[in-house]
Amino acid sequence: MSALWPDHLLTLAEWDDVPVESSRRLELVEGVVQVVPRPTVQHQVAMANLAAELNRQLPTHLLAAPDVEVLVDAAFPPTVRAPDVVVLPTTLLDSNPSRVLASDVALAVEIVSPGTGRTDRVMKPVEYADARIGTYWVLDLADPEASRAFVLVDGEYEEAARGPHRLTVLSPVPLDIDLSALPRRR
Repeated sequence: MSALWPDHLLTLAEWDDVPVESSRRLELVEGVVQVVPRPTVQHQVAMANLAAELNRQLPTHLLAAPDVEVLVDAAFPPTVRAPDVVVLPTTLLDSNPSRVLASDVALAVEIVSPGTGRTDRVMKPVEYADARIGTYWVLDLADPEASRAFVLVDGEYEEAARGPHRLTVLSPVPLDIDLSALPRRR
């Protein structure tokens, strides 16, 4: 099997054997390896700043972490995504898992990059809703008015807040995020 171009749908065990790529970001979607360019510096700064701001506001039983693998669907063929930031229970720190279950994720955040908009706005919300992730945010640094926060209601996401300047939400806990500060040095 070639690390990037297998000739069959991968199992979770095979996914675990795929070498880590430093120049690309990999996700597994229904057993197929998806390749995305590594995020830009501005995107990475926004991820780090968002995680830091969330951690400042989150209660002690929750934490925000960037770029964590989430097992969205374990059934063959499996789906493993790596949201830009996730909010998880702090109890997971003790077990230090290589990936987390979707049921552990209180909030998944995707920051739109060139080439990911359709996936972040169309595909991932459906996958995350099916996996019952309670809240989902899609943030767009290039078009802050397109930034949205969603909450899961009866199996589908409903808009809870929108940009361009702030996202103020009640779920998973009350949070108030200044979107304009995310891509800047703090």
